[in-house]
Amino acid sequence: MPDILFIKTSSLGDVIHHMPALTEARAARPAARLTWLVEEAFAPLVRLHPAVDAVVPVAWRRWRKSLYAPATWAEIARNLRAIRSVDYDLVIDTQGLLRTGLLARIARGTRHGYDSASIREPLASAFYDVRHTASRDLHAVERNRLLTGLALGYTPQGAPDFGLDRGLFEKSGKPYAVLLHATAQAQKEWPVDNWIALGRAIQRQGIDVVLPWGTADERARSERVAASLPGARVPDRAPLDAVAQLIGGAQSVVGVDTGLLHLAAALGVPLVAIFAGSQPDLTRPVGHGRLTVLGTLGVPPGVDEVIAAWQTTGGD
Repeated sequence: MPDILFIKTSSLGDVIHHMPALTEARAARPAARLTWLVEEAFAPLVRLHPAVDAVVPVAWRRWRKSLYAPATWAEIARNLRAIRSVDYDLVIDTQGLLRTGLLARIARGTRHGYDSASIREPLASAFYDVRHTASRDLHAVERNRLLTGLALGYTPQGAPDFGLDRGLFEKSGKPYAVLLHATAQAQKEWPVDNWIALGRAIQRQGIDVVLPWGTADERARSERVAASLPGARVPDRAPLDAVAQLIGGAQSVVGVDTGLLHLAAALGVPLVAIFAGSQPDLTRPVGHGRLTVLGTLGVPPGVDEVIAAWQTTGGD
């Protein structure tokens, strides 16, 4: 049984964009054992993908906060031993960063990655045994699919399949819409007053509003919006598999350019995507559900435009 290690550690959107490559790899290599090396926070989501046989979590985001602590170095050493404990037939790094290239070099197996012209950090290509060309003008999903196909000897075909089944998430109770206002980059935010106006329009249709969050600041923002929307729900923080269930059970989703937006698209939930501080060209959400993308870098959509798009796109 061939052992194949995929390296795509972060961020959430990047991890989701890699999922169609795993779906195709499983179809092309049904007898292979597919392992995914990923940041620990994203491991619960990766485990939902039916093609993934094993997950090797890393904790770079947590380690770098206490990099000089002996306990951190002890944990890093244990993690590196785990990576080297398997003789992989192939190691495929679709991330293309120096740190992921180094992880590829540490792993045992023939290492595949992007060539220096195709990679985000060109020096990382030195860590690979086999280097492949994948235009940086391609969408992230297609780059991942192309590199994986080149490494495994097949050509990707058809629309991307993220391997996530929305049907597994039971819908119960009153229909609800998930509003994804939270983003790590301030320039990608959409004004609070706009979220309130949108939420009111949704509630007038008899649909509840749910406002998830990931940090203390984001929770405060959720609560600020919810204070003007009687009955709106601010759920507790939850691991990503539980968040996937929340999003998968939604009647619709509206969100800014953030990882959870791509999760909604991957699940096929009716979706309106708001771009304000980034361009949607190469990282726009991709999925098989009803999907509308509004705005671009420096030109966010107005609230009336988003409400109209939700009325057309949202709903089952």
